[in-house]
Amino acid sequence: MTAVLRHPLARRILEAALTLLGVAVLVFVMLRAIPGDQITASLGTEAAALTPAQRAALEAYYGLDQPLVVQFFTWIGAVLTGNLGASQRSGQSVLEMTAAALPITLELAVLSLVVGLVLGVAAAMLSASRPNSARDAVGQTFGLAGLSIPAFLLGSALLAASARFLGYNPNAEQFAPLTSDPALNLQQMLMPALVLGFGLAAPIMRTARSALLEVRGQDFVRTARGKGVGPRAIQFRHVLRGALVPIVTMTGLQFGYLLGGAVVVEQIFSVPGIGRQVLLGIQQKEYAVVQSTVLVIALTFVLVNLATDLLYRLIDPRVRAS
Repeated sequence: MTAVLRHPLARRILEAALTLLGVAVLVFVMLRAIPGDQITASLGTEAAALTPAQRAALEAYYGLDQPLVVQFFTWIGAVLTGNLGASQRSGQSVLEMTAAALPITLELAVLSLVVGLVLGVAAAMLSASRPNSARDAVGQTFGLAGLSIPAFLLGSALLAASARFLGYNPNAEQFAPLTSDPALNLQQMLMPALVLGFGLAAPIMRTARSALLEVRGQDFVRTARGKGVGPRAIQFRHVLRGALVPIVTMTGLQFGYLLGGAVVVEQIFSVPGIGRQVLLGIQQKEYAVVQSTVLVIALTFVLVNLATDLLYRLIDPRVRAS
């Protein structure tokens, strides 16, 4: 057993399983710490008029009469068999809901990542080309603005400005999936991707700037410069390539954040993604929806981290050697 755990892949799988178990316990406990339950969420003020017998019957129907430990392991056992539960309001299975919402959030995350990488890396290269200059100050200000401006404020301002000055409101039409109407889908995804990408560009810019400045001072860059290699070739072929590992690390972390952290932006722009699904589930006390959806988000985040580790091996030969 010890020999198996020494293998990097087996160790990562065990760490991933423990992470998912911790997420499952945390979301289960936190959801039940919120005042109210499924009965009050479905009946509203009418729940106060229930007789003890009626409440007991509803608790048995929702499974709330069982001890919390029994509820937890019943849910986990069902998840391990592929049953993520069902929405009490719509009757739709959580698996079907997640299968429809997750690709939308993944699309938004990829578009935001492209925007964030283009803006962040470009600003970092501009800033690192002349440290402590006016150009560097502009880049640093851009990074500070990205970290300081909340997504809900930027999204609301962009939506209001678009409706007022351009006469365009992306929320006016029903959301179009990428497979049914690609042009309308990209049009509706543009603003939320810009909002999330702007916030994403700030940490990428700061990480990339530090990495670029560190690589610029290394011996192989000075050697290339001494051999007469042009500044543009040095910047892209040597400096940027040497700084890719920390950039990929930050990108992987931010991509995982986008999967669950896009709740506010999805709500502002009426994007039916997985973050909005969690938000509506919390509002309606849909335990099965929230628990299973958060677990899917955590699993996706773990898979993204594993993919990031594989990218290290492709980018840096030293990682392959170790």
